[in-house]
Amino acid sequence: MTTMGLEVRREAEALVIELVGDWELSHAIPRLGPLLENDSQAPAAEAVDFDATGLGSWDSSLLTFLQQGMIHCEAHDLEFRSDNLPEDIARLLELARAVPEKETERASAAVSFPSAVGTGGLAAWDSLVAAVAFLGEATDSFLRLFLFRLRMRWRDFWVVVQANSSGALPIVTLIAFLVGMIISFLGAVVLRRFGAGYFVSYLVGYGMLREMASLMTGIIMAGRTGAAFAAELGSMKITEEIDAYRTLGISPVDHLVVPRVLGILVTMPLLTIYAGFIGILGGMVVAILVLDLTVTQFVGGLMSAVTLPDALLGVFKGTVFGLIIGLAGCMKGMQTGGDASAVGKAATSAVVLGITLIIAANAVIDWLAVLLDV
Repeated sequence: MTTMGLEVRREAEALVIELVGDWELSHAIPRLGPLLENDSQAPAAEAVDFDATGLGSWDSSLLTFLQQGMIHCEAHDLEFRSDNLPEDIARLLELARAVPEKETERASAAVSFPSAVGTGGLAAWDSLVAAVAFLGEATDSFLRLFLFRLRMRWRDFWVVVQANSSGALPIVTLIAFLVGMIISFLGAVVLRRFGAGYFVSYLVGYGMLREMASLMTGIIMAGRTGAAFAAELGSMKITEEIDAYRTLGISPVDHLVVPRVLGILVTMPLLTIYAGFIGILGGMVVAILVLDLTVTQFVGGLMSAVTLPDALLGVFKGTVFGLIIGLAGCMKGMQTGGDASAVGKAATSAVVLGITLIIAANAVIDWLAVLLDV
């Protein structure tokens, strides 16, 4: 391998740059501008030509050198001749000339506070309008479904049911069992100070059946299923499948949203009931090991305090949370942008929106339960 090099000689009115050796990025790239400026004959020259007979292998380092030479010649009114260069190099230089570099604009000045508030307000209004429009379409589709005027793809419905029933049992089992243990540990620490460790079953029963079973299951499914819905529909939006449905006269809400929302709406109450029992089991294990209670004592205390309305309230919460998860995930998926990163943003937005609405709905339901003495 011959080291890269160049020599300058004068031929008539032109300066000839002789390229020799192998030009590779591993070596320092010479600059043509200073070479011409230091040459005493450079001011009298009218053109810059090249001799590539001694040129070996080359890569982008040679193109960088020649590109710098083109810029120097344009700045000093010199003719840049590429006729004697290899055909591949000459073609690449022509492409460089055909697509000139664009100067990027500097970042705009800092936006004033009123302008930022106005822009944020308009964005929030647009999001609200889009959400209301989506909810209106979904409500219309569900009404037509219940009136038997909508043909739904039941295959998609059963796929969602399977994915969110048996497919979600491992994570729901683990989280519910640990939450039940945590509640029982908390009760053991607090109640034992008052000699009332026996009542830990009350705390576990109320905590799991009324609150934590539905709440934790909802949060788990928002991160698991809500994000999946948003990613699935977002990918279909980017690949223009949803636009194809509309072109064929098929409602994407009827075809894609209704089966998913209905599937999670059916499975969430069942998962809530299951999570409640698993959580009570975890609390009972702690009560037996820490407080020396028997199974009979724990179950007896639980049955004497916890009533059916407590369990039904938790199931009702799970149903509402399932509706929120399905609608939030599908809405964010249908509103996905047009680039690849938009799918990740839609999934993230679906999880954040779903969890936020679940917490808010839980607070509202608890407030109503207090008012109604449930």
